[in-house]
Amino acid sequence: MLMKMSLIFLFLACFFLMGISHENDKKARERKVQGKEMKITRPDKRLTMIGRGREVLTRTRGTKPRNDMDCTSIGGICQYNTYICQGRYLKDKCRGEISRQCCTPAAVWGTLCAGSHHNRVRACDSYGCGGFNSRSDGGIHKGIDIVCSDYGIINAPFSGNLSGPVGRTVRDSVQYDGVKLYNKVHCVKIFNIRPYGYFGSVVQGKAMGYLLPQQENFSGITSHLELQMCDGTDPSLFI
Repeated sequence: MLMKMSLIFLFLACFFLMGISHENDKKARERKVQGKEMKITRPDKRLTMIGRGREVLTRTRGTKPRNDMDCTSIGGICQYNTYICQGRYLKDKCRGEISRQCCTPAAVWGTLCAGSHHNRVRACDSYGCGGFNSRSDGGIHKGIDIVCSDYGIINAPFSGNLSGPVGRTVRDSVQYDGVKLYNKVHCVKIFNIRPYGYFGSVVQGKAMGYLLPQQENFSGITSHLELQMCDGTDPSLFI
């Protein structure tokens, strides 16, 4: 009788242990399946960053020209801006890297003041100097003054389009006494001028306005117009 009871107890114990083992195997399989799903659904951060980098690179390259035609069509040549350019560099006209830019030829502008044989830069007088980066009115002159007589006719230095009026700060006020002239290569603001029109196209050498009088307000000053490049660079190379 005792042996029979022992066998029954042993059988029940084995059955109980087998049930626990089966349950543990089931839970282990479930955890394994969940782990695989997590690995599949969770993106790799490195791959995501690489993908984003390629996307940004693609967009950046997409903004650049696919060829050099924008540069060669205006007589320029695409090269790295570490090389010397006899003219000036223009951005966003060459394919490839940002440092690869369009070197345009140093074409001389026409004479601005009608009746003059060349563009003469204003020398120093009691009101200041007319050279680029010279001191004028207590500040640094970021333009060039071209000598011309009061009411003198001003010719277009190059062919392009007009836009204006444009202003500048003189002492404590803004004076809108200028016009902007631009084309694919050059962009310049011309001040101390009354243009015949603020919009439309002009041809190099044709009259575009006249010089505003200066002797009435600044007796003894060298009457002049002022040139400022739109990007703030020195226009001496072109005059």
